[in-house]
Amino acid sequence: MDLTERTIEKTQIFDGKVIKVEEHIVTLPNGKETVREVVKHPGAVAILAVKDNKILFVEQFRKAMEKCLIEVPAGKVEPGEERIETARRELEEETGYTPLQLSLLKEFYVSPGFCDEFISLYYTDTLVASNELSPDEDEFVSHHWLTLDEALHWIDEGKIEDAKTIIAILNYQLKLRK
Repeated sequence: MDLTERTIEKTQIFDGKVIKVEEHIVTLPNGKETVREVVKHPGAVAILAVKDNKILFVEQFRKAMEKCLIEVPAGKVEPGEERIETARRELEEETGYTPLQLSLLKEFYVSPGFCDEFISLYYTDTLVASNELSPDEDEFVSHHWLTLDEALHWIDEGKIEDAKTIIAILNYQLKLRK
């Protein structure tokens, strides 16, 4: 059975600073029509940064959740920017560290039920301190350094709730097994 939903018509219903929202009229595999709302996102990167066997995390307030979350450094890809450059820029802005090398660890969709956001997860264990933090003017962060075991414990306790961060820690654990 072909599970593809064929788009008949799409209309942009919101154009925001970061996202756009489209309404799609689609034909379902059974021939019926329905409406799908699709969030269009420019894409993002996340960085699993390790130094002296400890992982670098940022803690910041997330308005959608109305609380602070502990996450790996991450950020939105700017127009015309290569993803690896976004990773380098975001790591420097959020942590004050420059990676000498970055390698692609994994790529994944964040919430494919309604959003096309795609994250490239990079890995580095070659951190050098840069001159200073330079977060965006509306970005306020604190930092945590955790061992893998501590990070896993924080996931188990519910202190780390962010999906991309949980995916990053899982992939780090898999990387160490190789």
